This record gives sequence, C-alpha cells and structure tokens, in this order.
Amino acid sequence: MRLSLLAACLLLSTNAHAQATAAARALAQDAVIVDTHIDTPSILLEHWADLDVAQNDREFDYVKARAGGLDVAFMSIYTSPEQDADGSARQTANTMIDAVEALVQRHPDKFALLSSPRDVERLRAGGRILLPLGMENGAPLVDDLANVQFFFNRGVRYITLAHSAPNRIADSSYALEKRWNGLSPFGRQVVAEMNRLGMMVDVSHLGDASALEAIQLSTVPVIASHSAFRHFTPGFERNISDTIAKAVAAKGGVVQIPFGTGFIDPASAADMQAYFQAHKAFEDENAALRAQGKPTRDLQAFDKAWDDAHPPRRSTLAQVLDQIDYGVKLLGVDHVGIGSDFDGVSGKLADGLKTVADYPNLVAGLQQRGHSDADIRKLLGGNLLRVWAQVEAGAH
Repeated sequence: MRLSLLAACLLLSTNAHAQATAAARALAQDAVIVDTHIDTPSILLEHWADLDVAQNDREFDYVKARAGGLDVAFMSIYTSPEQDADGSARQTANTMIDAVEALVQRHPDKFALLSSPRDVERLRAGGRILLPLGMENGAPLVDDLANVQFFFNRGVRYITLAHSAPNRIADSSYALEKRWNGLSPFGRQVVAEMNRLGMMVDVSHLGDASALEAIQLSTVPVIASHSAFRHFTPGFERNISDTIAKAVAAKGGVVQIPFGTGFIDPASAADMQAYFQAHKAFEDENAALRAQGKPTRDLQAFDKAWDDAHPPRRSTLAQVLDQIDYGVKLLGVDHVGIGSDFDGVSGKLADGLKTVADYPNLVAGLQQRGHSDADIRKLLGGNLLRVWAQVEAGAH
C-alpha cells in the first residue's frame, strides 16, 4: 500500500523526487521515520484543512507523508512569549491539542495519536501516520507544577523548556540578557517532574547555561528536538554548541537536525538573530509608548519592513547533510536524528527538502555520502525511539 501511494504521489514534488534513487525511496518506505518537530497545529488554528488529502499550502499532510515514508510526526504545540505574557498560552496549547485530536477522530484510518514508542508498530499498521505531541515553550505550564501531569495526560511527550524569550522555567538563546543563568527554581522542579512521568526534556531554543543545567539535572537522556550545529553559524546561540551537544550525547540523548534555512545557512542565521533583537527593541518601545498613553507601532508593519530589508536566502540539501555528517563525527551515529521544522519556517527550507514528501532525497544524500542503510535507519528515527523508550523506562 505504501509503495503504491508513493507512485501515485510523485507529481507532488517532481523536481525534488528526481534526486532520490529507487533504493533511497525503498529505504524511506521501509525504515521508521520519526520527525520530532512539525508545526502543523499552529496552521490548523489559523486555517483548518482536512489533512487526509493533499493540501497545496501545507508542508505536512497524509498524502505527502505517505509519499515520503514518514511514520511518526511530532506535532508541535507552540505558544509565543506574547501569549505567555497575556495569559493565553495554556488555553492556546489546549486548543492546539484539540485540533490534533479532531484530525485523528475525523480520519482514524489515516492518523493515530501516539503516546508511547511501544505502540509504533501496532498503530502504524495499515499506513497510518502517528502523531505524538511535543510542547514548544513551557509557557502553558504557567507556574503550576501540576500542569506537567495535566499535559502529559493530554499526550505531550516532550517540552521545549523555553522559546524566543525567557519564561518562568529557563532562558532563551535569543535573549541577550539572561534572567536565570540556568534554570529557575520552578524549572528545576519541572525537569524532575518530567523525569518522573517519562516526558522527554528538550533543550532546543535554550540559552547555554539553561541547557547545560537541564542536561545535568535530568536523570534520563534529553533531546534537542530541532537544533542545528553552531559550528556552522558562529555566534548564533540558537544552534547547539559542541560542548552542549556532547553533553546531550554523554547523557544518551539525541540532537535532531532541522531543515530550515535560518538554522543551516550562516547569513540567514545572522538575520534571524538580528530579527529577534530588533523585535525585542520594538516590543520595549511599544511598552514605553503604552505607559505614556501614546499610540503603539504596528507589528505587521514592522515585520513587513524587516522582510523587505532582509529577503529570504536559499539553502541546500548538502547543507543539511553537512550538519548530519558533522554530528555523526562529533557525537557518534547513535546521537543524531531529524527535526525538520516543516510548517514552521514559512517555507524557508533547504532545496530538496520542501515537504514531508522529500525524505527520500535526504536518504539518497546519506547513501551517496557513504552511510550504511543500518546507520541511516538510526538517523531517520531509530535513535529517537531508543531515547524515548529510555526516558519512559526511567519514569518513577
């Protein structure tokens, strides 16, 4: 069934698929592919679409996923620092989870919720795409430790402790000024509670000190759900340093490589860092204007002006392969995986990796660079499933 669907869907991404050999496509279909970061829930809230059929404006849907061989797609439950500040993060997270559940309930023959790695083989039978949940930004926890259990019960299996601004738990890599210089007292409790429940701790997006403390405190392996290597983008703290990556590996964890241009291309990474600094200055200016009772500046106008002054750059499949090769050399093949950021970077993705239909191109590139099929299976998902099982086994 899966191979016939692939043949039917080649037209979805003809130029990209031309790079993939028959052997690469066959391996992508046979291996268990786990992508730890797909931002579909945010788009579902903005504009609902039934993803059982091909959707031209989405990077993830059932048809593309089957064509690419994707099996396990972590749905990102993302909330912003602004939602943290205005108190809406918890409600937004619950609404996003509702949207994923609705998708599964509408199409139980094509999608299934996944809450344990033990259930992968059983639930993917018949060609279903499995949808575990990862929470990007711990803001929905507010300051109540009981919310860790609450969201675990709702299916969340990892939490990215912070995002693009410091929160009650940890510092963000984007913030120049650090609030905690590590984890907050509440953040230490959160890590311990996640360990107790069997929920993966995610150190992507964290400031270096926060990431290191989270790794050190955790009693089980941790993950970086979508972090490229800072080696290629010096000074860009959002990408993981060699020191922190080695700490993740030493704990038994994995670094999951994203496909977004802003992470893998040095000039684009510099633009992204500059944007977050300019956005912070914009928010500070608006806060001052509000305090004075004056009209504030428009965020959409700010973003448009920024985009006009910083046109998007291109990145390549080779740059993603360079990231993986570097990670394998630095950490070993057991500690690297993939976390694409599909549907999360406004289409700014490496050439040849534009949608979930394109994993065979990645497989072909890895084969051409001399990786064995056994190692490719680890990189595509075996490593992440091993770590998830270890975290689950370590729950107490």
